[in-house]
Amino acid sequence: MASQSSKPQSVYDFTVKDAKGNDVDLSIYKGKVLVLVNVASQCGLTNSNYTDMTELYRKYKDKGLEILAFPCNQFGGQEPGSIEDIQQMVCTRFKAEYPIFDKVDVNGDNAAPLYKFLKSSKGGFFGEGIKWNFTKFLVDKEGNVVDRYSPTTAPASMEKDIKKLLGVA
Repeated sequence: MASQSSKPQSVYDFTVKDAKGNDVDLSIYKGKVLVLVNVASQCGLTNSNYTDMTELYRKYKDKGLEILAFPCNQFGGQEPGSIEDIQQMVCTRFKAEYPIFDKVDVNGDNAAPLYKFLKSSKGGFFGEGIKWNFTKFLVDKEGNVVDRYSPTTAPASMEKDIKKLLGVA
């Protein structure tokens, strides 16, 4: 995580926990285009979002796209399972190959520092707060948050913006 004395400048200044509880320094993603998304297994948006994200990842992972999924149980208790259960469901049902990180809070006093940064970089329609599962943040190769997409925005509709950041025609 960023030192106390300096304000984070990009997503690369953060360390998060992977699904096994290990630290992951997000600077390992330097030079990649990122989609960061808070996910839930029991949401009405689960099937469409995971299906689209898996397709986007398959299409663009070799061109520099990474999708970072952060399970969150803050909206309707729709991610109640253990991190093992979540990974099993995502990998089996949706054939996801992108990383699923440890559960986080995205709002409130206990919000993950990364999510506080994302929200302050790109506020949403209702201000900074995340309003529901599957809020997506698009990050450029330098770690800057360039856009925020609502939960109902299909990941497939982000393709044009992703291609632009990847420099793919």
